[in-house]
Amino acid sequence: MTSLPPRVVVVHRRTELTELVERHGTRGQAEFFLRTRGRTLAAVQARHDAQAQALLAVRAVVPAQWRSGSVERDDLPRFGFEPGDTVVVVGQDGLVANTAKYLTGQSVLGVDPEPGRNPGVLVRHRADDAARLLPSVVAGTAEVRPRTMVAAELDDGQRLVGLNEVYLGHPSHQSARYRLAAPGGEAEAQSSSGLIVATGTGATGWAASIRRERRGGPTLPTPAERSLAWFVREAWPSPSTGTRATSGRLDRGDRLEVVVESDALVVFGDGLESDRLTASWGQTVWLMVADRSLRLVEPEHTPRTLESRPGVRGLQRQAISVR
Repeated sequence: MTSLPPRVVVVHRRTELTELVERHGTRGQAEFFLRTRGRTLAAVQARHDAQAQALLAVRAVVPAQWRSGSVERDDLPRFGFEPGDTVVVVGQDGLVANTAKYLTGQSVLGVDPEPGRNPGVLVRHRADDAARLLPSVVAGTAEVRPRTMVAAELDDGQRLVGLNEVYLGHPSHQSARYRLAAPGGEAEAQSSSGLIVATGTGATGWAASIRRERRGGPTLPTPAERSLAWFVREAWPSPSTGTRATSGRLDRGDRLEVVVESDALVVFGDGLESDRLTASWGQTVWLMVADRSLRLVEPEHTPRTLESRPGVRGLQRQAISVR
């Protein structure tokens, strides 16, 4: 049986220019719209061109004998990734997070089309690095490090994962009612704005903001650490709802249990609200460390700092969002 050649899948998203022209019909109308808001078409065009050039550069270095594919962000839920794919994400950090939930162990090479503009936490490479890195990724010699993911599972078997965090709450952002049971703790009825369970990658964004506003809380995990931090948002005390259990950590094997006591609560990861699960009254949702990780290709000879060593909790982080 002949094995198939390696396949490279390039992931991208529509640029702001493309979306503006689709919405307003013509470039002229898009330019007029931007001017009314104090912006110029030239700046939007420059970002569009930067992405186009990066995509062209990456596709040009895929060996002719290899297979290749391309998928736009909105089509990710319907795209069929293969186990041996090498995935090249061209865009911002958030696009890597959007892609990670649909992968099952494929290596991801994050390419930043605008170095210096994006934080570059997950898109660690320039487009011209692809020619050197793709063969080493396929050969299994590239520097690849795991990043922990978070999973949510309903009692009917539905499941989703996230790279930054998973959110559970009311679909219209009203008060969510549920019964929460943390590992080793008693169950507590709560009414809140929902809760998030964050990974070490997501700990630089939403979770960090919550912890900073509270001036404390659980120590946030590092990206490779097989642990999560969870926070209840704005828990409301009443005769029937409490505020004792509002934050904590989940290690591998731990599960945060939530029994729904509203008509319906939604669960989604990494801000992708359109790709969500819905739990109705009486259903149970479990939140836990996912059984798979993102395999992110790192720059060559990246030093293993305290922040990148599994099991070591970093004390300082750059507070950025990768959603």
